[in-house]
Amino acid sequence: MYRYETHMHTGEASACADSSGAEMAEKYKSEGYAGIIVTDHFFNGNSAVPRGLPWEERIELYCRGYENAKRRGAEIGLDVFFGFEYGDGGSDYLVYGLDKQWLMKNDRILDMELTDFLEYARRCGGFVVQAHPFRDYGYIRSTVHAPHFTDAVEAVNASHIRSGHPEFNERAKLYAEWYGLPVTGGSDSHNTSGKWFGGGVMSETRFTSVTDYARAVAERKVICIE
Repeated sequence: MYRYETHMHTGEASACADSSGAEMAEKYKSEGYAGIIVTDHFFNGNSAVPRGLPWEERIELYCRGYENAKRRGAEIGLDVFFGFEYGDGGSDYLVYGLDKQWLMKNDRILDMELTDFLEYARRCGGFVVQAHPFRDYGYIRSTVHAPHFTDAVEAVNASHIRSGHPEFNERAKLYAEWYGLPVTGGSDSHNTSGKWFGGGVMSETRFTSVTDYARAVAERKVICIE
């Protein structure tokens, strides 16, 4: 079985992360993972990229964590793929299958209503996963659930288990079951301390692209790591 991280952050792009993309790649390799998907917070989330810069420059800075992780991954034998976490004041959606070039060309996505963005991202070939849909912490103002604009649900978020809130995941599993949506899992790690490591998914086949991961989730061929 191949182990993959599907939800993680780097210090280059996420303000709440404090390990670089290269450091994260090294940590995951040492933990026996076959690959990782870097999903830094986008500009409407907890982004480390300064506002006010030209869009192209912001995207360059945003992708630096992923690119550093990919470069290091190529050196040590770890597959590194790209994704991003699109925020909406408490609702977070992981988007896979849309790359840096797509972001460069779409400087209007921050002006979209959430469901309009999700619909557009999917129409462009993106695979949308709602991250931790029932996380309940004080900083979250509200959470929007959009099952009809979502391809899958992150039903197992390792940070909830490690922090003593498994009920957040149990609610997510019921939500996915209610709407007949596939499930996936991720660590939501922000550094190499090891606190959140151990989550993600396992697959019988190795992924050669992020599209392989999306297809495996859609076909319910991944096993969530508790």
